[in-house]
Amino acid sequence: MDLAAYFILIAAVFDFLDGFTARLLKAYSELGKQLDSLADVVSFGVAPASIMYALLLSAVGIIPFGWLIALSAYIIAVFSALRLAKFNIDTRQSDSFIGLPTPANAIFICSLAFISLSDNHFLTDSMIFLLAVTVVFSLLLVAELPLFSLKFKSFDWKSNKIRYIFVVFSSLILVILHLAGLSLVILLYIIISVITNIKNVNAST
Repeated sequence: MDLAAYFILIAAVFDFLDGFTARLLKAYSELGKQLDSLADVVSFGVAPASIMYALLLSAVGIIPFGWLIALSAYIIAVFSALRLAKFNIDTRQSDSFIGLPTPANAIFICSLAFISLSDNHFLTDSMIFLLAVTVVFSLLLVAELPLFSLKFKSFDWKSNKIRYIFVVFSSLILVILHLAGLSLVILLYIIISVITNIKNVNAST
């Protein structure tokens, strides 16, 4: 399971580099866009859903037909595919995101895999917690929730303040907690986005 999590993290790095290179070279095509989404469904939909299935299967233990409960993990794959399809036709998401990006969701689940192998695995032993994560994060994928993008169009402080703050605090979390801290990084991403949205709404009223 940890090996699968490592491969998902590697896929996330390549997904970032793929987009960065495409923007740098201005190499866009509709075919490339669809192939990228197809790869994302597998890397950030089916793969993390399979990790969640393994976690749930372990958590349900000897509950009769527990494997049926564990199969609910695959709603992550379904909602990931829906989120990617919405992204491809939503013109609002050129500079920011509406709903949790699939790589962020996959990274959160990867973190649970690392936590399950640590000494603090009591959360990942809880069927209720894992089911709650499955449902809540699946809904976040398609929620009308604006989230900032990590795409740097320049490196000045004013236009990238939120990004720099996020990178600094995320780095501190990872230094202290290592890969198990990835879940906190994703939660931080969501919290900063929500706070920024509230500030923007208050500023416009």
